Amino acid sequence: MEIAQSPDSQSDPLERQLVGINSKTAPYPAARSWSGGRRRVVGKGAFENYTYHVMSRTCGGEVFFDDVEKEALKRLMWRLADFSGVKLVTYCVMGNHFHALVEVPRRELWLERFAGAAGEEKLFEHLRLLYSKTYIAFLREELSELRRLGQETRVQEKLEAIKKRFCDLSIYVKEVKERFSRWFNKRRGRRGTLWMDRFKSVMVESGGEALRTMAAYIDLNPVRAGLVDDPKDYRWCGYAEATSGSRRAQRGLCKAVAKPVDGWQKASGAEAYRCLLYASGTEVKDMQNEKVVRPGLTTDQARKVLAEKGKLSTTELVRLRVRYFTDGLVLGSKEFVESVFEENRSWFGPKRKDGARRLSECEGELFSLRRLRQRAVG
Repeated sequence: MEIAQSPDSQSDPLERQLVGINSKTAPYPAARSWSGGRRRVVGKGAFENYTYHVMSRTCGGEVFFDDVEKEALKRLMWRLADFSGVKLVTYCVMGNHFHALVEVPRRELWLERFAGAAGEEKLFEHLRLLYSKTYIAFLREELSELRRLGQETRVQEKLEAIKKRFCDLSIYVKEVKERFSRWFNKRRGRRGTLWMDRFKSVMVESGGEALRTMAAYIDLNPVRAGLVDDPKDYRWCGYAEATSGSRRAQRGLCKAVAKPVDGWQKASGAEAYRCLLYASGTEVKDMQNEKVVRPGLTTDQARKVLAEKGKLSTTELVRLRVRYFTDGLVLGSKEFVESVFEENRSWFGPKRKDGARRLSECEGELFSLRRLRQRAVG
């Protein structure tokens, strides 16, 4: 196993706890599609992609995650999505379960990137998202030896075995759960099964009302559970990540509200999605309009947000970014941040040329020392 740490990550308490999640490893035994004995509805038609709502719970719902563990599961979901060729539209990691809205492209179309004379080299580059340099070098040597022995058929079999892991919902979820379980059990000093034996999945039409409704349902989970009054204040959901400046999360939610991929700010995707949340997430009361039978956003909250057309103030946007600060970060003018960066130059790698990172949500000149969305737990 290889573990690469930057100097500043070594001094970050959160990063030290997540080193096993961030490290690149040799592969696990070959994964296969598995659904716990029950057949799943899987898209096999002419569409270029299919979207699924996935939910999985810990055994009996009795094992609960702390903040670091929620962060670890979130990172694994993103990392394995990049590797597997699927896209996270949005997600929510709760105390004893998680939700994910996952877009799965047709494998044959997605694999076209590895076609042609340069395809094998592109595949090796792709493997670097998940595997260590040592493992990739070993794989190269193994394939070279097989070719030297004239066993090209076995070479292609090994390459196809890797490709079969791409664009498969069951394999994606299975690997997320297995990798997280290994890390979680080691961290807690526990043994045994962490998850219930299968995950639930529902196919969702990849656009329109169905996609919007499901995305909002997922991001409203912490509000329904009474953990926060506003979904933007729960750090382990796609909407909160998007409001903190994460472009990957913003791109997913832009898809949910039918905005261009870069339309979070340019095409008012942020406002459209916030209005969607508040229009669909209000609490439900009994017939007498006295007792809340389904928690949610209050009617007054919804009216206020809809009256403001979903727009957050500059002050609120900056607050959402600053909440992601960890010890050692700096906030101030560009000159101030650069001076602190130069004084602590040894903390950063040689590729880092400057220190100041402008807060895009702030109309004034406010800068930080680190892109805040990269550090999600203070």
